[in-house]
Parts: sequence; C-alpha cells; structure tokens
Amino acid sequence: MSHLPLIAHLDADAFFVSCELALKPELRGTKCAVGGRERGIISSASYEARACGVYTPMPTSRALKVCPDLILLPHTSGLYGTMSRSMFDLCETLTPTVQRNSIDEGYLDLTMCGFKSVPEIEQRLRALQQRIWDELKIPTSFGIAANKLVSAIASKARKPRGFTIVLPGAEEAFLAPLKISVIPGVGKKTELTLETAGITRVSDLFSRSEAELKALFGSAWMQLLAMARGEDDSPVATEHEDAKSYSTQETFGEDIRDFAEIERIAKRMIDELMPKIREDGKRVKTMTVKIRYPGMEDSSTGHSLTEATDLEAPFYPLVTSLLKAVWTKPRPLRLVSVRFSSVDEKGSQLEMFGQTDDKKRRLAAVLDKLNERGKKSIVQHGHQLNRQGEES
Repeated sequence: MSHLPLIAHLDADAFFVSCELALKPELRGTKCAVGGRERGIISSASYEARACGVYTPMPTSRALKVCPDLILLPHTSGLYGTMSRSMFDLCETLTPTVQRNSIDEGYLDLTMCGFKSVPEIEQRLRALQQRIWDELKIPTSFGIAANKLVSAIASKARKPRGFTIVLPGAEEAFLAPLKISVIPGVGKKTELTLETAGITRVSDLFSRSEAELKALFGSAWMQLLAMARGEDDSPVATEHEDAKSYSTQETFGEDIRDFAEIERIAKRMIDELMPKIREDGKRVKTMTVKIRYPGMEDSSTGHSLTEATDLEAPFYPLVTSLLKAVWTKPRPLRLVSVRFSSVDEKGSQLEMFGQTDDKKRRLAAVLDKLNERGKKSIVQHGHQLNRQGEES
C-alpha cells in the first residue's frame, strides 16, 4: 500500500502577541503589539492592529502614529521559548517527524503515520489545531500539501486560524493565481523588478520564453520555474538544538506476529532508554511507538504524559494501547522502535506522590548501577517494577 505523501506546515498566528494574550486574555480582540516604546520596533502585532497599518518590523514611534490607541506589550522573558516547545511537543503526539523550523513555525511529515485518507488527515490535524488552542491559547494556521514548499505557502493562504489542503497533483493550479512574492527568494526588490516586466502572478512565468526567464533570473530560472510548479523534494529534518530525543529500534531476523512478544520487546526498550535519560539528568513526556511491516511500510503514533518523568512505570501502560493503534493489519512485523521526546531538564518536580516517586527513583538508580556492572538479570520488567514501587 502506498502512503499519501503529505506534509503539514504549522504557522502560529501573531505568535509573540498570542503568547502575551494567553497571559492577558482580557486584551484579546484589541489593537495590541509586542515591542519597545523607546527606540524600539514592533516584533509582533495583533490582526486588529495590522488592520490599522501596524506591521513587523515597524518602528514603535511610527506604529503609535498610525494607530494612536495601540496597546504596547513588553516582551515576557522566557515565555516564547516555553510556549514554542509546548506547541511542538503537542505536534509530536501526532507524528514523531517534526521539524521545528523557527520559534513559531515548523513542518510535520504525515506520510508514514498510517493515515488512510485525506479526510482522516484533516480530522487529526484539525484536532491538533484545536488542542494547541485549548491547552496553550495559541491560534495556528495549517497548510497541507505533498511537499514543504507548497505546504508553507498554503499555511499563509487563509490566516489567521487558516486550514488549507492542496492535494497531490494540484500544486501548479493552487500556485498559479497567487502573487509572485509567494515564491521563496522573491523579495520586495525582485517583486518590483518583475512587476515592471509584467510578471505579478505565478502564472505569468509560464507565458515567458526561456530566453526571457534567463534574462530576468540568470542561472536560477529553472529552479524558480520548478518552484512555480510546486516542485520540492526537501525532507522534513527533525534535528533541532533543543529537541533532543532518545530512541532505539530492533529489526527482527524473522518477522514476528505474536502481540505479546512485541509488547515485551517494546517494554524492554523502555528499560534500555530510561537509564540514559536519568544519566543525562533529563525527563521526558512523549513516547512514540513505530512499527514496520515486511513490505517496508511504517506506522507510528505517540502519547504524551501530563508531566515529564524519568521513570519507566508511567510509560509501561501506554505500550499496549499504542501498539494496538499502529498495528492495525493482520500481518507480522519486521521492526519495532520506541522513541522518547518532549525532553525537559530535570528540576524540582511537584508530584502528588513525591515520596513514592523518590523511592521509585532510588530503586531505579540502584538497578541502573547493577546493570552497568553486567548483572543484566536484574532488569525492570514492565508492570513488575510498577507494583514494587507502589507497594514500597
């Protein structure tokens, strides 16, 4: 079975302002902006303020002239990074392949998630969009297409709170009526130059000869034309500085169809990864399970705890439900993997049963040391450790 080659681009709407309004909901719907009053610039403006002519990066003094009743909000230190990490952590509950392109936008590769139709993908993404709003009060826009280029353009087509799907094969038709400035690399100066040449829309490029395009764009004309057709093969890159993850996988010598055996293997992987997480002084919140069928077809899904942890026990109960969610075909498996993401620094953790968790943590530390010495017979077998921790 071939997978739908779909990538979603998430673009948070007026991100800095939205973060501030999450703390000050009484200002929602007003003309407000984040920026400094003295010799500052506007770094983010609400859509109400934009309607009055305020934009980024406009000098604050000018913004106050075009919009005298503008409410200026100072930057809240540390807020935007925290909100950004939480937003992308929620994205990783839908797919483990998430590229955090910047603090307020990124890509989600949905190709290998096992979704069977575009309506199913739309339902899941709209649910994610709503969850980001419900939990963080951050409005977002999504663009869905067969590649990163078109999905990024689509996400900006109906902001704010937009949701645009470009089906595979419809890229050129979607781009044709848009302004030429939607093509990456076409800035203000280039746009003005092209306007004098009669090129204002993407479709105008196709009415020009090769010689004309070469005269306008030089050696980059073929690349520009390819982008105008919606062609892009760049992958979603999951490596990013503050999104470290821990993962392991096992490819079987012979395909396995026994659910209980796969379940045991996945729990063993939790046992293998968690000591490394503790050693690094981290806690994790999201676990993703991926499987691969013999035909190299992958399927994955994840779940996030309400609080990050460095203990095995909270993740053991998730294994069964995650495996059932991804292993939907009556076929044996070639591979299984477990990945932990949404990584937090270990700090003081306010837990209802803090003493109980401390006991579990001390027990886990002892077992880690014993396992390091080669006594691999002493391992944390699934629910066994959970019961021991609760009873101690």
